[in-house]
Amino acid sequence: KEQDHIKTFAYSFKEKGFTFVRFDTTNTFGESDGNYEDATVTNYYEDLEDVINWAKNQEWFQQPFALAGHSLGGICTALYAENHPEEVSGLAPISTVVSGKLSMETKKDKSVAEEWKRTGWRTETGYTGIIKKLKWSHMEDRLKYDLLPKIGKLTMPVLLIVGNQDDSTPPEHQQLLYDKLPGKKEIHIIKGAPHTFRESNHLQQVRELFEAWIEKNLL
Repeated sequence: KEQDHIKTFAYSFKEKGFTFVRFDTTNTFGESDGNYEDATVTNYYEDLEDVINWAKNQEWFQQPFALAGHSLGGICTALYAENHPEEVSGLAPISTVVSGKLSMETKKDKSVAEEWKRTGWRTETGYTGIIKKLKWSHMEDRLKYDLLPKIGKLTMPVLLIVGNQDDSTPPEHQQLLYDKLPGKKEIHIIKGAPHTFRESNHLQQVRELFEAWIEKNLL
């Protein structure tokens, strides 16, 4: 929740007068419990449900509400919106995973999947130098999920943003999702940006896109 792109999403809503909630899921890097190696879409989705259920008991809670997330957070927010469309006024799944099957077909994941499956582990160094180790069971879990079969439920306004250098959830995946969305929708491709937005000029573009989208669709 302390990453710059997540703060950018949240502060865009704050700027427009919204109350927002950011949280660290279980099995990630942050204040919550667990180990990244055990991370799954299932556990991230269940945590999102828990946070929403907690929020429903707060005095500031209003429904319908907007949801925004990045990557695995993107697919979790979109899955929630498919399962509870009446609760969600707007959806911003940014650089989102569209399906486990599509993830396996990216050039990046195809090249490591065989070794990952054989050894049971995928190891990479994160942006801050953290060693990120993920079990093969993560991909087995991810393969259970696909946004496309129930995409007709996503009739609320949807904002898609992706970097043109994204090799994890590439623009062609986002375009596939965009083309099938039934409602009011936008897609924006940020030139020079990778999967995670970190450069100040990319973050500024993301903020401007969010604020304009909120202004048009949620106020």
